[in-house]
Amino acid sequence: MPKALLTISAEELLRFRREMLSWFEHSRRDLDWRRTNDPYRIWLSEIMLQQTRVAAVVPYYRRFLARFPSLRSLARARLNSVLRNWAGLGYYSRARNLHRTAKQIIRDHGGRFPRNLAQALALPGVGQYTAAAVLSIAYGEPLAVLDGNVARVLVRLAAANGEIREPSLWKRLADAASGLLAGEAPGDWNQAMMELGATVCTPQAPCCEECPVAHWCRARALGIAGSLPAARRKPKTARVSLAATVLLDPDGRTLVLRDEDGGALFSRLWQFPAVAAGRSPRRALSEHLERSLGVPAATIETLASARHTVTFRDLRLLPFLVRVERLPVVPGARTPLLHELDRLPVSSATQKIAASALRAVQSSRGPRGA
Repeated sequence: MPKALLTISAEELLRFRREMLSWFEHSRRDLDWRRTNDPYRIWLSEIMLQQTRVAAVVPYYRRFLARFPSLRSLARARLNSVLRNWAGLGYYSRARNLHRTAKQIIRDHGGRFPRNLAQALALPGVGQYTAAAVLSIAYGEPLAVLDGNVARVLVRLAAANGEIREPSLWKRLADAASGLLAGEAPGDWNQAMMELGATVCTPQAPCCEECPVAHWCRARALGIAGSLPAARRKPKTARVSLAATVLLDPDGRTLVLRDEDGGALFSRLWQFPAVAAGRSPRRALSEHLERSLGVPAATIETLASARHTVTFRDLRLLPFLVRVERLPVVPGARTPLLHELDRLPVSSATQKIAASALRAVQSSRGPRGA
C-alpha cells in the first residue's frame, strides 16, 4: 500500500481545519451560487464552472437562471432554447447534459437533485467531482471534492512529485482530500479548498504569505511551491483551415445546417455549410456547393478571415459570400435572416463568420433585410 500523501496529527488537523474555515469565512468571494443551498442552482454553477473562469460564468449564470429559474422550467424547455441561452459559453455538451439530466431528475427523482451518491453519479454529465460538490454544498453530505485547484493545493502541501492527472497520484490526492475533510461543514470546507487554489495557491506565483495553511506546506518550506505541480504534457495544437459558405438570397436570408455527427468544430449547433479548405479553399468550396447543395459555381466573394480556438485545435476560418436568387432546399436546414442568426443556437465560430458577412453586406449596401 502506498504511503499516505499527507500525515498530519489529529491535533494539528483540527487546527488546520479551523484556519481554513476561518480564512474562508472572511476572504470568500461573494458569488451568486454561494448565496443559496438550492441544489439546482449549485449544480448549474458547477457545470458552468467546468473549464471556464468564474468571471466568464457569472453573467451567463444570471441570464440562464432568468430564463430557466427552476429545474422544472429547464426540463420543460426545448433543447434549442437551452443551447441558445448557453451560446458563447462553449463546451456545449454541458448544456445538452443539463437538459437531459433535468428531464431525468423530474422523471426519476421527483424533481429534486438526488441526495444519494450512486443516484447522482448515474445522471448524464455528473462525475465524482460534480456529485461531491453538489451533495456536500446543498445537502451537507461528507464528500470531499477534488478538482484542479484542490489538487494543486494538496500537491504543494505534500511537495508531491509527478503529473497531477496520472491515475496513481490522483488516487492519492483523492485520499488526502478525504482525510482533510471537515465533516461538520463539508460544503464550506470544499469551497474553502477550491477558493484557496483559485485565489491564493494559484498556478503561477502562489501568494504563500497570504495562505492560511502555509505552516503545513512542505513545498513552501522547501522553496519549491512555484515549481509544483509538475507541468502537464499538453497535446500538440492541430491547425485546421475551414472554408465556410454564407449563402444569401435577395431577402437577406441565409442557410444553416446542423451536423450532429461531423459538426464538432461548430459544437454541433447551427452552422454555415463548411468544408476543409486544403490548398485551394475557393475550389474546395465551389465543389462542395455543387456536390452537396446543388448550387452551381457562381461568383464567390472572399470575406475577412478569422481565427478561432477549440480545445487543442487552432481554426483558421475562411468565409465566402455567395449570393443566390433562391436558397437550396435542404432537409432539416434553417433559413434565418442573416442579421437574426443569433436567434438560433450557434457557436462563437459561426458568429465570427456571420459578422464577417454582415460587414461585407453592409459596406456594399447589400440586399434588403441584411
